[in-house]
Order: sequence, then structure tokens, then C-alpha cells
Amino acid sequence: MEARVKDRAHGLETLLTVDGVSHTFGKGTASQRLILDDVSLALKSNEIVSLLGRSGSGKSTLLRIMAGLLQPSRGSVTFDGEPVRGPVDGVAMVFQTFALLPWLTVLANVEFGLEAQGVKPEERRRRALAAIDLIGLDGFENAYPKELSGGMRQRVGFARALVTHPKLLLMDEPFSALDVLTAETLRTDLLDLWVEGRLPIRAILLVTHNIEEAVLMSDRILLLSSNPGKITAEFKVSLPHPRNRLDPTFRALVDDIYKRMTARADVARPGVFPGLGIGMILQRVSSNALAGLTEALAAPPYNGRADLPDLTQALQLELDDLLRLAEMLQLLRFAELAEGDVKLTEAGRRFAGMGVDERKELFRQHLITHIPIIAHIRRVLDERPTHRAPVARFRDELEDHMDEESAEETLRAVVSLARYGEVFAFDEQSNTFSLDNPT
Repeated sequence: MEARVKDRAHGLETLLTVDGVSHTFGKGTASQRLILDDVSLALKSNEIVSLLGRSGSGKSTLLRIMAGLLQPSRGSVTFDGEPVRGPVDGVAMVFQTFALLPWLTVLANVEFGLEAQGVKPEERRRRALAAIDLIGLDGFENAYPKELSGGMRQRVGFARALVTHPKLLLMDEPFSALDVLTAETLRTDLLDLWVEGRLPIRAILLVTHNIEEAVLMSDRILLLSSNPGKITAEFKVSLPHPRNRLDPTFRALVDDIYKRMTARADVARPGVFPGLGIGMILQRVSSNALAGLTEALAAPPYNGRADLPDLTQALQLELDDLLRLAEMLQLLRFAELAEGDVKLTEAGRRFAGMGVDERKELFRQHLITHIPIIAHIRRVLDERPTHRAPVARFRDELEDHMDEESAEETLRAVVSLARYGEVFAFDEQSNTFSLDNPT
């Protein structure tokens, strides 16, 4: 603890700088897609910074650019005063999927990076055993990954990253593949080591989509928008460790971030569903989950309106999943998003209380009225003598407004929604839309 406080008292030096970074996938092709747009940030010694954003915000892409694993289309990265043009000594990564070599023991997995650096066997073993002991795996040196729990395997991932004594530790959603209790234990252990000054690193950058995780761990939180990723806000977290999730200041900050993440949905649909008309990009959601969410919102204790952080916890949903459902309800005019809350409209209340057949009919009406691509496909099918049309015909139209990946995702969403609302049918073998009961 004393070492960490002393370091902070002497001021914060800039360790890593990202300057005007943009990145495009598929550059120069018809399906090129801007992932990051003019991102700039500075990471200082002795701080934990979280990059918080939803799927499609480019968080992991930005992390790989910082590590030198990917070159940006535009802009630059500087680490410890030197330009980053490839993998960097002094930077280590921890991944979501553990990425252990299954044929190696825990000790050999941890030694692996040191061996690649040419460290002598005696020194490798000494440093690996010290890292294994530090991260709480003493006694499991000779075990293989298949013999370990998920939490223990991620501890091996941390030990493997720390054994090289990096200056900067990059973490790409390292707790998201773990169960809730294991993730909480590992987060707490890591924070204890950090606060006590026992980690051989100068800074941590964490990529996450979990708001409470970001507030629990970070000194600063940078919020990224989606499609493309841009830094839209910065939140400073001055709460002392250990932090209490029930602390009113903690809860207020979580609420503020939820409000900021949903703010664009309140005022401009393009921020959530980029594009207008049939160029609107849709994400696939479960119709059963949509119905379940409206029922939960309509029932006590919410009675039609709920705070998003509370709802996330109550329904045990990831933020991305909850927002995707809430935004689809908003698009269908069954709900409204405002100030970090989701509120059922009158149509949403009626939908929640209807029987199966009535519910499908109302859903069908709202699909045709409020989702332009679905109305367009239905109109084309109505007008054709065969009442059939190949999916490729509509994919080509969508690709005039969006990249190939987004067009495919939108069509998958259309198929799922239209099936539930019985607007039209989809044949997977012939890849064709058709009307069962043409009008």
C-alpha cells in the first residue's frame, strides 16, 4: 500500500499516448467499414483506465493497436516515448479466452514468454514460480490447463503476463468468460495486489462492457460510442479502494454512465440504428426475450418503468443484451429510453397483457409500420405474382447503404422478427422470402 501511495504522490508520467487513431477494416473494398474514428487518449503511470463500450465500439481493435499487434489506418501510438510499430517489449496482454497451451503445464505456460525472450532456464523458473505464487496458484505448477477451473486458468493467464515484468498490462474483457462469483474473486485479488503495490507493472488498461466492473476497478473510465468507435466521455473515479457497490456515490456514477450510454438513443435513432429508411442497421434479438422484457417491465415492482442498472441486475443480463432488447422495443414504439430508464409506451403495455395471437398481430402491425426494410420486403412480395423473392435481391439493396457484415446481420434480424410477427416466411434451403397468405 505504501509503495503505491508514494508513487502517486510524485505525480503521474504519461506512459502511452494514442493520437488521432482511426482504423478501417476491408479498406479499398466495397465492404470497407470504419471501426475507430480519430481516437486520442493518454495513459499515465499508476492508474487503471477502463475502455467502456458496447459491441461494435472497436474496444478490442484499439487494444490490439496499442499493443502493436495491428497497425492503424491513420494516427499513431507512442509507448514510453517510442513510436509503436509492432509488438512492444514492456506491454503484456490478458485475453478473455485464456489462450493457454493445453499440452504444457502451468509452470511451462508461464515460462513460455520468457523462453521466447531468451531468458536462461534457471531465471525462467525462478520468475515463473514467483508469478505463480503471487497470483495464488502455488501448488498447481505441474497441473495441465484441462485440470483447472476457468478461474484458475485465467490466473495462469495473469501469471504469464506478469512474469515478463511489463510496464503496461492490457486486459481484454478478462473476467467475462467466468461465472459471477469467480470473476468477483479474481477482480478483488487483482485489485488487492495493485493497491498494495505488489504487481510489477506501472499501469493497467482494461477493456470491458460491464459498467460496474469499470467503476469498481478504474481511476478513469473512457466511454466509446459505436459504429464507429469514438471517445465520447471521460469519468473520473475518486472512490477509495475497496469500493462498495452499494455506496450512494458508486451507484450515482453507475447511473450517470448508463444515462450517457443511452443518451444518443434518446435523441437520434441513427445513433442506435445507423442509417435511415431501409439503410437502418438492425441487430438480431430474440422475439421471446422481447416479449419477456415487456412482461417484466409491466409487472411489479416496475409497473411500466425501470432503471436500467437495476433491471440489468434483476434480470441477470449483460448491458449489451439489455440495451439491444430495449432499443428494439423503442424502435417498435413499445418502449422509450430516457435518462437511463426504459419506459413502456401504451402500445407496449397492451402488448405485455395480450394473448399469443393478439400479441403477434400487434407485433406484425408495428413491424410493418416502423421497420422500413420489413415493410419494403412485404411490399415487394405482395406485388410479385409468385409472392416470392430471393434474399440476394434485398441484400444488394442493403449493401448500397452499409457494409456486407452489417447487411447480413440486418437480414438475420429481419428473418427473426418477421417469423414471429408472421409478416412473411423465409426458406433457408432456397434462401428465399415468400408469403404464406398473400393479400
